[in-house]
Amino acid sequence: MRIGYDAKRIFHNASGLGNYSRDLVRILATYYPKNSYHLYNPKKGKLKRWKALPNTTEHQPRGIWRGLHALWRQGPIVRQLKQDSIDVYHGLSGELPKGLAIPSVVSVHDLIFYRYPELYKSIDVTIHKKKVNHALKTASKVVAISEQTKADLVQFTGISSEKIEVIYQGCDPVFKTTLSKKRLTEIAKKYQLPKKFVLYVGTLEERKNAMSIAKALKETKHDMVFVGKVKAHGEKLKSFVKEHNMLDRVLFINHIGIEDLVGIYQNATVFCYPSFFEGFGIPIIEALYSGVPVITTKCGCFSEAGGPSSIYINPTDEKALRKAVEILYAEPDELRKKRISDGLDYVQKFNDKSLAKQWHSLYKSLLL
Repeated sequence: MRIGYDAKRIFHNASGLGNYSRDLVRILATYYPKNSYHLYNPKKGKLKRWKALPNTTEHQPRGIWRGLHALWRQGPIVRQLKQDSIDVYHGLSGELPKGLAIPSVVSVHDLIFYRYPELYKSIDVTIHKKKVNHALKTASKVVAISEQTKADLVQFTGISSEKIEVIYQGCDPVFKTTLSKKRLTEIAKKYQLPKKFVLYVGTLEERKNAMSIAKALKETKHDMVFVGKVKAHGEKLKSFVKEHNMLDRVLFINHIGIEDLVGIYQNATVFCYPSFFEGFGIPIIEALYSGVPVITTKCGCFSEAGGPSSIYINPTDEKALRKAVEILYAEPDELRKKRISDGLDYVQKFNDKSLAKQWHSLYKSLLL
């Protein structure tokens, strides 16, 4: 098969959608090397996260479309797909071009703009809805990254559940390697990590609710490490930390390489992810692979990612969050090791081989 991908996120996005896209192509190219994988990148990227494989080829716009790359993705790319004899085209982030006449798949990560439109500018809500609804009508098959996203697709767009398949996402293989004690010590020293700490990884925005961690642990002695891009919510969090004299217990880290992030996870005592809503929640998977006990939200998709070994709380209940942290800090070594082991067993359902098999079977089914 010759499989084409909307590769904008692969070359230009360092986090969520970018990681999803890179991992998907990587595992397919590794486990099904006889196929060829064609990555349609609208413009030259500065991000250095993608590592090309022998059966992957990057394509950029041709002719006049080099200067009109944003428009190219919306329709003119179709002609290029035909010239390249692409069998199946996959929109990795809820979009498909107009005029597509070959079998196609679209991945839908979440419908937060439907569920919580107040978190977006009204024009952005309109654009997101228009793009996803076009993709849903065009696609031969729609893939939701969780059962929660599938349910939202049916509820908010009216699409038939029979057109939707759920295929989970995994995480970068670097999170599946155990770093040496020496390397962990080096990373701890580099970032001045506390000996024990509660870790949060993700964009510091309102929906992800990182503020609740600081509020819940304000009256404790626990150290906290927040890793992620700072948005308006992050600035509020920083102000809260300063106002409550917590600067000596809270560390903010941004612009970090993935290898160092692995070390921060593996140095952590507890991972806390009290987001109000996600399509899936990859940091939960990363934490479980890293051997860190998880506290996360008890509704939505979070139990799909966290499994039975994680602790689930109401994201607005700061007392429950604090209690969960205290439980994990006080847990005897034997119980902690059991919790970590159970978490590692659970996340094997997201391993590369299993996910690659599901994707390859789906693509093949579209060509029968």
